[in-house]
Amino acid sequence: MRKTMADMGNLWEDLRRQARQLENEIDLKLVSFSKLGTSYSTQRDYESLPLSLNSASPQPEASDTAPLLNKASSEHMFDTMAMEISQLLAKLTEVNDRMVEYTQNISTSSPSAALMHTLQRHRDILQDYSHEFQKTKANITAMREREDLLGSVRRDINAYKNSSSLNRRSDMYLKEHDHIRNSERLVDEQISIAIATKENLQSQGKFLNTINQKVNAFANRFPMINSLVQKINLRKRRDSIILGLVIAVCVILMILFTFH
Repeated sequence: MRKTMADMGNLWEDLRRQARQLENEIDLKLVSFSKLGTSYSTQRDYESLPLSLNSASPQPEASDTAPLLNKASSEHMFDTMAMEISQLLAKLTEVNDRMVEYTQNISTSSPSAALMHTLQRHRDILQDYSHEFQKTKANITAMREREDLLGSVRRDINAYKNSSSLNRRSDMYLKEHDHIRNSERLVDEQISIAIATKENLQSQGKFLNTINQKVNAFANRFPMINSLVQKINLRKRRDSIILGLVIAVCVILMILFTFH
């Protein structure tokens, strides 16, 4: 019985020693992990500075290459440390579960208050470490996603700037093509209006010729009205000439405005 109690006590002390060792390792890892997040944020803020602030560097090519290398190194360190901390937290969880099993399997009727206090303290430490790890990991992940989004936008802007000369020439050709098509459409509309006006004038001319024939026939019957009909014909010719001149001037101005 004494050997069993001694073995159980040694088991408890061994579990406590493992828990303290893992807690110390996790604490150091979390400190380094938090510093990594701070350095990643500082690096991201430096890269987001305007070009005029970074232009004072004596070696622009090296300064442009270094952030990319630092970013890749930071991302590799982040993934590595996150995996290591996750493994340590898993081990500490397993040790805590074994400590819970120990308190349930001891031969005494109920665990002592000191034993339960120690167990609860280790469980609180595990919960705090897990919460801090998840919070830091979420912050760094959010910064990485934001940086990836901003990097994608910057790459799109650079690609647009590189192809702007070709795109500008293509845009000019397209705009010129659109102007030509619009001019052709306006010319077609003006020609359609002129044709419709011509047909209307021809119809009116036929109607006036019919009236003229009737008036001439009526004038031949009544010589006294012949002079009046001649005056009417002269005025009609004058009106026709004036109307023709007005239409010609309008058509010439319309053509000049269209092809200007």
